[in-house]
Amino acid sequence: MIQTSATETPVAAQQHGVLLAARGIRRSFQIGPRKLEVLHGVDLELRRGELLGLMGSSGAGKSTLLHILGLLDPPTQGEVVLDGESAWKLPVERRARLRNKKIGFVFQFYHLLPELNALENVLLPAMIAWSALEYRGRKEELRERAVNLLQSFGLSERLKHRPAQLSGGERQRVAIARALFLDPPILIADEPTGNLDSATGEKVLELLLAEQEKRSLSLLLVTHDERIAHRCRRVVHMTDGRIDGEPGAVVPQG
Repeated sequence: MIQTSATETPVAAQQHGVLLAARGIRRSFQIGPRKLEVLHGVDLELRRGELLGLMGSSGAGKSTLLHILGLLDPPTQGEVVLDGESAWKLPVERRARLRNKKIGFVFQFYHLLPELNALENVLLPAMIAWSALEYRGRKEELRERAVNLLQSFGLSERLKHRPAQLSGGERQRVAIARALFLDPPILIADEPTGNLDSATGEKVLELLLAEQEKRSLSLLLVTHDERIAHRCRRVVHMTDGRIDGEPGAVVPQG
């Protein structure tokens, strides 16, 4: 297992197969006169094609870390290196394009737009990625891709259904299709089965793992469930805003 040091350059980390890395990430929030420290110098690496589990109890800082890694929320201190670039040092528009192109998100509560149907929700990343003129020019091609993806996920009869008309498992499958639509190399899944019953959650997990293997995705899977974590090839534990053990410490899985 290759370990990259905290002083290693982004280019060197890229050569070692690290696609996404957190370097000394700290995050604090000001609540009135009180400063709340949530992350305390987190180091984490996600390699190309890797299935990495992140475990920790509620309040450990997992979601805060994901928002920073996914370029949704800036760190108070530290660096996020995405495919060789120090992402939080980039201009806002360039960082947004990088996030749209490189990272797909799957959330516990789906985050589908209620006014859009399943097909439109899946097409949303493409609408953001291109200008209105470019999107119109590719609309039929993109629509066909979205339909095929939803059909492969068993949603042929749900294309025109809005989220409120879908079951929880169907909503999550739509969310996964949306996350994968632009073929990002990274997928970040935050408790993707946490809002589902055990049987439905298992089906959704199987879908995620199958897509990870088929597409050689770098999948960061956040969970508090040890049964799910044991499906990952590497597991990192987080407690009170810190990675347990040394920076980058891992528990390899069989």
